[in-house]
Amino acid sequence: MPGMDGVQATQQLTSDTRSPPIRVLILTTFDLDEYVFGALRAGASGFLLKDTPPDQLTAAVRTIAGGDALLAPAITRRLIAEYVAVALPTTPPELDELTRKELEVLRLMATGMSNAEIASTLVIGETTVKTHVTRVLMKLRVRDRVQAVVLAYEAGVTGPRLARNPTPGAHPRS
Repeated sequence: MPGMDGVQATQQLTSDTRSPPIRVLILTTFDLDEYVFGALRAGASGFLLKDTPPDQLTAAVRTIAGGDALLAPAITRRLIAEYVAVALPTTPPELDELTRKELEVLRLMATGMSNAEIASTLVIGETTVKTHVTRVLMKLRVRDRVQAVVLAYEAGVTGPRLARNPTPGAHPRS
């Protein structure tokens, strides 16, 4: 791209205060952790590689347009593991606002579960899961699921071992 790269363009687009907010799906050949992290920090709602099959690309555009977020499955686990290894856990004060159930939902989100899968795991309705997800995003002051999961990993709330065992700790209130 002449003049700026995709991360810079994403930063410029997402810093616009229009309503509804602009959603950005990065489609790139660069399978580099630094580029993915930069894109997410700049506000991208999704990140896919250019070898993504057309049907998955179409589904991704619909997902992003619908307000959700996604990462290419091939890079999700690698990026999370790398990010956890590099990031020092910090505890943002917003985490104190989460209830036990909201924290449990956040941990299940971090495993990549959909709302339907979370509902099945917690034996609650999908509408209830959507309510919990909305509250988690609001309380953490993040725009989408990807940013919530990144914050959870940065804070040490979840990680490779914790994500597989979503039992909440004593930290948040009930």
